[in-house]
Amino acid sequence: MAADPVLTRDVRVSGHGTAQTPGARVVQVQKSLMAHNDAVAAANREAFARCLVLNLVSSPGSGKTALLERTLSELAGDLRVAVVVGDLETDNDALRIHAAGAPSVQIVTGTVCHLEAEMVARAADDLDLDSLDVLVIENVGNLVCPAAWDLGEDLRITLLSVTEGEDKPLKYPRIFKDAHAVVINKIDIAEAVGFERERALESVRQVAPAAEVFELSARTGEGMAAWLGYLRARLDAKRA
Repeated sequence: MAADPVLTRDVRVSGHGTAQTPGARVVQVQKSLMAHNDAVAAANREAFARCLVLNLVSSPGSGKTALLERTLSELAGDLRVAVVVGDLETDNDALRIHAAGAPSVQIVTGTVCHLEAEMVARAADDLDLDSLDVLVIENVGNLVCPAAWDLGEDLRITLLSVTEGEDKPLKYPRIFKDAHAVVINKIDIAEAVGFERERALESVRQVAPAAEVFELSARTGEGMAAWLGYLRARLDAKRA
């Protein structure tokens, strides 16, 4: 599928609460924000009825965009994929996705450290959802804020690289606990950085025992077959 030009949506948001807001008011505003977000996420889910939607979350530098580039390359001519990219600033990642051959929409969040369902809904307006098999939402690089926000996705995928430490799931349990799958990336350099594989897998098992785990290298392609098979199987299951 030919990639459309990169579209950038500037959705800088303020008003999530300030230091001057009384505590009770902060709670009330937060509840209102989450209720609104959940309603929009439900609407997104209906709009995404035909395509498989992934919410890809990780810390910065774990290799989300590299994984997407490799995934797009492997799926070329097989499945039609588009990507919504969230970053505080720049459209660098969306340009990389576009160069890999997929339609992409960049969301610039400014100071907001996560994507919200309404941001994704507005970005999706720029995509032909009926023509897609898979929509990937590349969330802002952060292991805390994105965990709380439903975007209307089918699957939440949490990415961990071997350079980040084996105990990341224990330090940031919620974003791993809510994951349908955990991808351990950069296994090609695991030995060089002293990565303790069994310790990392045990950390994942403690926090997210039901999550499927994929060990791969987006750079070399090692382990990609299982990841791609998972995506195809989940798409088939959704459409069954």
